[in-house]
Amino acid sequence: MGKYFGTDGFRGEAGITLTADHAYKVGRFLGWYYNALRERNGNNEPARIVIGKDTRRSSYMFEYSLVAGLTASGADAYLLHVTTTPSVAYIARVDDFDCGIMISASHNPYYDNGIKLIDCYGEKMPEEILLLVEDYIDGKLHVFNQDWSELPFAHREHIGCTVDYVSGRNRYMGYLISLGVYSFKGVKVGLDCANGASWNIAKSVFDALGADTYVINAQPNGLNINNNAGSTHIEGLQKFVVEKGLDIGFAYDGDADRCLCVDEKGNVITGDHILYIYGCYMKERGKLLTNTVVTTVMSNFGLYKAFDEKGIGYAKTAVGDKYVYEYMAKNGCRIGGEQSGHIIFSKYASTGDGILTSLKMMEVMLAKKLPMSKLAEPLKIYPQVLENVRVTDKKAAKDDEAVQAAVQAVAEALGDTGRILVRESGTEPVVRVMVEAPDHDTCQKYVTQVVETIKSRGYGV
Repeated sequence: MGKYFGTDGFRGEAGITLTADHAYKVGRFLGWYYNALRERNGNNEPARIVIGKDTRRSSYMFEYSLVAGLTASGADAYLLHVTTTPSVAYIARVDDFDCGIMISASHNPYYDNGIKLIDCYGEKMPEEILLLVEDYIDGKLHVFNQDWSELPFAHREHIGCTVDYVSGRNRYMGYLISLGVYSFKGVKVGLDCANGASWNIAKSVFDALGADTYVINAQPNGLNINNNAGSTHIEGLQKFVVEKGLDIGFAYDGDADRCLCVDEKGNVITGDHILYIYGCYMKERGKLLTNTVVTTVMSNFGLYKAFDEKGIGYAKTAVGDKYVYEYMAKNGCRIGGEQSGHIIFSKYASTGDGILTSLKMMEVMLAKKLPMSKLAEPLKIYPQVLENVRVTDKKAAKDDEAVQAAVQAVAEALGDTGRILVRESGTEPVVRVMVEAPDHDTCQKYVTQVVETIKSRGYGV
């Protein structure tokens, strides 16, 4: 990870750690860089960059700052306005853009925001370009065999322009509708839009496919995104599904790149359930290429036990949909994702897409003529205890010989009845200790053993 860009973009509190000036500089660099690449290929047309945003109040500030930077460098900015992250990835890929930008802090509270950069293939921007953006922000840019203390401004007819590109968002909606294999007629569906980017897209897609659609948290005001709503606060949708007698519910996060479900009984269907249900569905139809579902190390132990019973292979990556997609692309896998609901269907999208995920879950229900509770039933989620330990040095704490020995002792005691995972936080001075086992007390006992070892070695804060 770089200085500013983490696994999911440049994220921070709007106006404090992520400012309008940062956004302007990101726009200045991208506009100049992609124009320079075009010129080197003998193309004098201006670079084309597409921008989407979520419903945060600060998203307008960042949108206009990015546009100012892009056009000042001579690129044309195409505005999708409020839309989802996967829609920007889709349009960047199919409409021949040099790159895409999404303004969102995903599931974070309204006062945070972020800038996600997407390449022309609809995938996350390569690390080497992100590092160039960072170098420009820090005034130490070296590219094309020379140092750049400042970038040239476009002038006269070379100054860029903005284009209202809401038609791109509509085309993305049409694409989602085209993926509906079955009519949803007669199915009562609840949608929790988190007062975020899906608020004006998800219902239209479900309505077009014939569902009886019931929506909550679709009144964004700039300050209520993810506020007791969406996939990070799914209890509201659980209550709504039961009270309304709905057949299924889907909850998205702020930029709708993740989705969790609620079955007809009000039970939460996690990303692990989704991977299991759709993985089995693909295998039954001979569609699970490489016979592998890609997970992260945070997927539940029960998921692997269930896959073993079905003869389905699995891979484990580091936490982050970026790593899941990289593994899928390299190894030709068709489905992968995270417990949190970032699910990637690589045949249809290059990123996690919450609305696409909900359509795929509807497809399985309708194809198999079974309620979601029955589809999820064979997967037994193991109890889990996770404790975050604040430490003076997270790498030293995790690598300490005594801590490693304590972890190994727990792993041996659990055998094939559970697992232990100890990892460093990517964003905090914290070591995370997680145990999954057949019962909660066993989990707690082993977590406590390892945490006490870390503290006894003098790493605790």
